Amino acid sequence: MDVKQYMQTVGSQARAASRVVARADTNAKNKALLAMADAIERDVNKLALANHKDMEKAQKEGLDGALLDRLMLTKNTALGMAEGLRQIAQLADPVGEITGLNYRPSGIQVGKMRVPLGVVGIIYEARPNVTADAAGLCLKSGNAAILRGGSEAIHSNQAIATCVREGLAAAGLPETAVQVIETTDRAAVGELITMKEFVDVIVPRGGKGLIERLMNDARIPVIKHLHGVCHVYIDDRADLDKAVRIADNAKTSRYGTCNTMETLLVAQDVAKQVLPLVSKIYFDKGVELRGCAASRAIRASCARRKWPK
Repeated sequence: MDVKQYMQTVGSQARAASRVVARADTNAKNKALLAMADAIERDVNKLALANHKDMEKAQKEGLDGALLDRLMLTKNTALGMAEGLRQIAQLADPVGEITGLNYRPSGIQVGKMRVPLGVVGIIYEARPNVTADAAGLCLKSGNAAILRGGSEAIHSNQAIATCVREGLAAAGLPETAVQVIETTDRAAVGELITMKEFVDVIVPRGGKGLIERLMNDARIPVIKHLHGVCHVYIDDRADLDKAVRIADNAKTSRYGTCNTMETLLVAQDVAKQVLPLVSKIYFDKGVELRGCAASRAIRASCARRKWPK
């Protein structure tokens, strides 16, 4: 495959499709989203088989446990993708929304109207569910999308892409409104982030290495994140039973995702009530705890007596 020629074709098709999607009415976009959801639900087994190929290859290549966890596409994950698309369909259409109307001294009324960006390029790693999420959000906001998932998820992403195309066709929208790159060649990323004539913005979802590469090489505006720490704060007026359950879920439901809690902050007035409870939960689940001197003192006092029930 001539990667440059392939990406030029993808970009040209996306630009043409973006003009159609930008003018699409809410009903057409919602119809497409619901049809995508139906196709994903129908093809749960096909998606599982495609994901199995990716998982087998990833295991042979020795990918670490956290990456394998993100890569795995279970039946519940697939059903969650379908539900996510249905939720996007229920959202208000942002295109054309006008806010902040004010009269200027000249008598002219000025405000802000939300319009599509055009073509959004999204580059992400491992997580196949991002394919459906990104397709749905870009479509609802009137944008065409070029999606480049990680090479480790190529079979899963292409299987989901088939469902996305089916949904677009069912609503009479161009199937090229959402294109999932079919090659694993890293040169495709280099082309995507420099096609100024076709792509309006790049959104990366990945690790530090990916973000740094894009910042160094991109010739298109990048909406980026880099470093971040996920916090949970338990206030002294919180429902402590609920707060403890949230702290447990935020850390231990899945360890490998980017929104897994990394720092727990507890108000001083409730620390002696909360920390023994969460410490016991984390201890039983093998979570390593690191804390300030005051937190360690409370934790040490727990260790000298029976754990709370």
